[in-house]
Amino acid sequence: MAFISGPDGDLKTAFVSDAFLLDQFVGNTLFTWGYNPHGTIGDNTSLEKSNPVQTVTGGINWKFSGGGLSYTQAAIKTDGTLWTCGYNYWGCLGDNTNIKRSSPVQTVAFGTNWKQVASGYFQTGAIKTDGTLWTWGNNGNGQLGDNTILSKSSPVQTVAFGINWKQFAGGFDHCAAIKTDGTLWTWGNNASGQLGDNTIANKSSPVQTVAFGTNWKQVSGGSNYTAAIKTDGTLWAWGLNSNGQLGDNTIVKKSSPVQTVAFGTNWKQVACGHDHMAAIKTDGTLWIWGLGTTGQLGDNTILSKSSPVQTIAGGTNWKQVSAGYKITACVKTDGTLWAWGSNGFGQLGNNTITNRSSPVQTSAYGNNWKQVSCNKYNTAAVTNGDL
Repeated sequence: MAFISGPDGDLKTAFVSDAFLLDQFVGNTLFTWGYNPHGTIGDNTSLEKSNPVQTVTGGINWKFSGGGLSYTQAAIKTDGTLWTCGYNYWGCLGDNTNIKRSSPVQTVAFGTNWKQVASGYFQTGAIKTDGTLWTWGNNGNGQLGDNTILSKSSPVQTVAFGINWKQFAGGFDHCAAIKTDGTLWTWGNNASGQLGDNTIANKSSPVQTVAFGTNWKQVSGGSNYTAAIKTDGTLWAWGLNSNGQLGDNTIVKKSSPVQTVAFGTNWKQVACGHDHMAAIKTDGTLWIWGLGTTGQLGDNTILSKSSPVQTIAGGTNWKQVSAGYKITACVKTDGTLWAWGSNGFGQLGNNTITNRSSPVQTSAYGNNWKQVSCNKYNTAAVTNGDL
């Protein structure tokens, strides 16, 4: 449910939340840590890790990792191949089975033209370099967008088809995607208005938010809510708001997009977690709001906030942020990796299982981290070379 911006501040692509296609990231190693009974770490074990470890496939050709509110991990290599591991009950690994995998496997669609991938709770979606969008996994609420509610263990295209999909984001059991024409589309569960179409009716086919427009730049999906940034730098959110995760100083859900009370036209990247949200401005400041009970807001409290606040680390050098289930992780422009929030499974990567309400560095330290992605109880990150 997380996103990355390039060195020039422009969004390149997104993962998952939220992944971004970073062509400049070559020769990168992939590290994962945290909860592992389903093999999500991909190290061929079911043992939890509180320190970063490499997947059994190793290699220095990982481009980015796509997380989400799931027990699965998905990542794309520089050769364009797509790999998944972890929980697979509804076929969310896309390998035509429902058998969990503790080592990365390729989807049955294979190919060397995968560009961006992101996971929801038990569904996965990916975009190819030809602009086609593919989804697989749980479909009980129509979150695969193929006009059915039948789960799929192999990739299928949404009924919207087209070859102009630009960025995909998976929510809890809904999805969102932006086309190259700047239009924003959502589908799946809509009980809290998370599709933004001013209804609470589920949709098994993509629909546009009532905000419409052709200037949507980046989207992220959370647990029954959605957030997106426009090309004018404004930040919009809609859906469930019981913990103030929409950032509009209320706890009232919205079925139409609203702006956070921070307003502004300088939002660069947004990441939706389970019940909290984080966003970076073009000035490099990091803002967080929503549920704060495990310290995931990073403001040295365990209080929820319905308006954006800054972490106590402050600073203007935040580069890319990811939000998961009660955890937040962020990479700074100096290449250091920081995390805070829930840590019962070692998902902060600092060799402890103690929650943190203030940012801490991973035990691997180092200043060559490029991208981070939070899952349900896991974290994955890409770095330039071995640590």
